[in-house]
Amino acid sequence: MKHYDAIIIGAGQAGIPLAKKLAEAGKKTAIIEQSMVGGTCINNGCTPTKTMIASAHAAHRARMAAKLGIEIGSLKVDFKKIKKRKDEIVESFRNGAEKGLKSIKGLDLIHGSATFSGLKELTVKTADGKELLLSAEWIFINTGAKPRIPELPGLTATNHLTSSSILDLTEIPEHLVILGGNYIGLEFGQLFQRLGSKVTILEKSERIMGREDDDVSSEMTKILKEEGLEILTNTTITAVEGNENKLKIQLKSLEEMRTIKATHLLIAVGRTPQTAALNLDVPGIKINKNGYILVNDKLETNVKGIYALGDVNGGPAFTHIAYHDYTIVYRNLIEKGRHSRKDRPVPYCMFTDPQLGRVGLSEKEAKARGLNYLVAKIPMSRVARGIETGQTSGFMKAVVAPKSKQILGVSILAVEGGEIMAVLQMAMEGKITYDKLMYGVFAHPTFSESINNLFMSIEKE
Repeated sequence: MKHYDAIIIGAGQAGIPLAKKLAEAGKKTAIIEQSMVGGTCINNGCTPTKTMIASAHAAHRARMAAKLGIEIGSLKVDFKKIKKRKDEIVESFRNGAEKGLKSIKGLDLIHGSATFSGLKELTVKTADGKELLLSAEWIFINTGAKPRIPELPGLTATNHLTSSSILDLTEIPEHLVILGGNYIGLEFGQLFQRLGSKVTILEKSERIMGREDDDVSSEMTKILKEEGLEILTNTTITAVEGNENKLKIQLKSLEEMRTIKATHLLIAVGRTPQTAALNLDVPGIKINKNGYILVNDKLETNVKGIYALGDVNGGPAFTHIAYHDYTIVYRNLIEKGRHSRKDRPVPYCMFTDPQLGRVGLSEKEAKARGLNYLVAKIPMSRVARGIETGQTSGFMKAVVAPKSKQILGVSILAVEGGEIMAVLQMAMEGKITYDKLMYGVFAHPTFSESINNLFMSIEKE
């Protein structure tokens, strides 16, 4: 049995910085990774998808260039080059993360799979076939989540894709069907449509992006359909058959049962925590009905000294939230702070084009809470910078409290929507009222300058 001060299971976006900081603070630390250092974000999430989205965006802008007076002619998409660039960037990020871990004194990086074999004891089967017994005063679980695969007749017999395996394609799908009309499905749908695929999105609910306001969903639907994507709502898959790029997918909608043919099927219906192999019942760590580890606001499980960080604890599944989880436990344990995840902001961005940047309350959430609120909204067709650059899809929207004039939340469906959202998030955290932003001085011509006009729309009502 080898004893450490701290062991981290999973080298994701919480585990990596935590391991480094603990070791630098003088704690003898081990970090265990059964797959690739960097977690979902670097290997099959943020980094590869946003790299490929940049290529798809370039193709789309090239097609739209004629509207700006630039004639490009025929367009060629070199998918092998796109994939090579993506792979090189991912490898660079991953190698950098692994090199960073190996450079820290007092930190052991162990490649293998870990399971609990005692209260604070782990059995690790290493990549080279060895078995290690480790223990620690502190254990941090950062094993993340993986794509959830529904039980559908015939699905397991097909080469269906997940958000991970789709990144390994070497050719552009001829007809890509996507099950799931939310953030992951929409990003991939627009990406491959722009690269040359025919794309059909299937959503079981009455609209895509069910978490968002109706007007956000409606506008995004309009934008994607104008680009050529087919979006079928109130539609589910009842069975799949075929293989080798020849699929028959049976659909059920409110109106009919029918079969469509496709070459590829992407399953994008959510994710599930990677907890099954940990033997959490051995230390008695509690999980919820979906397998997520239960933690308190300081991210500690019901077992003292064992914490769960990132997607595995069932909180918002974003890289920046996982990273913030790390800062909470580190500052509490090492700096003796009293930090909590309670009431922290949860900004996020969907990297379609236009982007959706979101933070705080949506209009429907404000309404559900019975709040007194006002809505500020302007279309991007009234934003000078949008008109000048030929990017007028979407709108800016904010929910505000009329009495305090505080900004309660924003939905920015616009080019660089995430960046505009971040400006408003800082105002929210700094308690800057919307009337101050309405008369604020912003550089012209920028997208954020239209924050003036956004809040002036309230005065015009």
